[in-house]
Amino acid sequence: MNIQKYWAFVKAAEFQSFTKAADALNYTQSGISRMISDLESEWGVSLFERGRTGISLTSDGLKLFPHIKRICKEQENIMMQVEDLHNIQTGNIRIGTFSSVATHWLPVMIKSFKKDYPNIDFELLLGDYTEIESWIVEGRVDFGFLRLPTNAEIETIYLEQDRLLVVIPEDHSLANCEKFPINELANNPFMLLEKGAKAEISELFEMHQISPQVQFTTWDDYAIMSMVENGLGISMLPELILQRIPYRIIAKELEVPAFRTIGIGMRDQKSLSLASKRFLEYLSCRKRV
Repeated sequence: MNIQKYWAFVKAAEFQSFTKAADALNYTQSGISRMISDLESEWGVSLFERGRTGISLTSDGLKLFPHIKRICKEQENIMMQVEDLHNIQTGNIRIGTFSSVATHWLPVMIKSFKKDYPNIDFELLLGDYTEIESWIVEGRVDFGFLRLPTNAEIETIYLEQDRLLVVIPEDHSLANCEKFPINELANNPFMLLEKGAKAEISELFEMHQISPQVQFTTWDDYAIMSMVENGLGISMLPELILQRIPYRIIAKELEVPAFRTIGIGMRDQKSLSLASKRFLEYLSCRKRV
């Protein structure tokens, strides 16, 4: 209610008339007069001289006028900013992601989103599954792409299953096999992709009681591909990262199908910014046409 009284004071001072102030603010003249009287009672000062020819600010009113006008202007700016947010004209979206999503999904999604909302900015944080979980819980990112299942504190949206494929050099002895025998994973030097504590490849080995000949470990998918291309061993990589690769390698489905489950994680979907909520509506754009 105070901000309405402040506006009544400012407009009455500008127009030097309660009636004109009432017209400008869509109030009755008596309503404006009552709000001014309320301010005078609350502050214990006289704000206006009332005469037959109209009203004018008192010396106390003159001192208070620039401060009250500044408050009204700030309130007006706040409301304009709120309106912009509802129209999604400004904002910043912070996303935690891993390399394959950052390479193959996010550029397409952001391009589509930017056509509709060109003034929204993006901040992408690249990390492994455990780092992204921490960023979500700590509020460092608005949401993140994750391997599911994940931390119980995190609200998730399922996206899809991503096949895990065996990657071999073009001249490998099993290059022409239809599906790669799972036991052969232990009979070749292995380049292990590890992305934090939640490593799906290591879990696969444990599940099938396989002891691979691990000769190189990294979190970089492209370093793995280069090693394989140069005949240093074989590996397993998610199908998503194997799209449009510049390496001379062959990807084979395992005879026992293996997958990772990709989803979106956030602390609470209801508390996401309007821009972030709208961006999630563009998830269907992640597939290249």
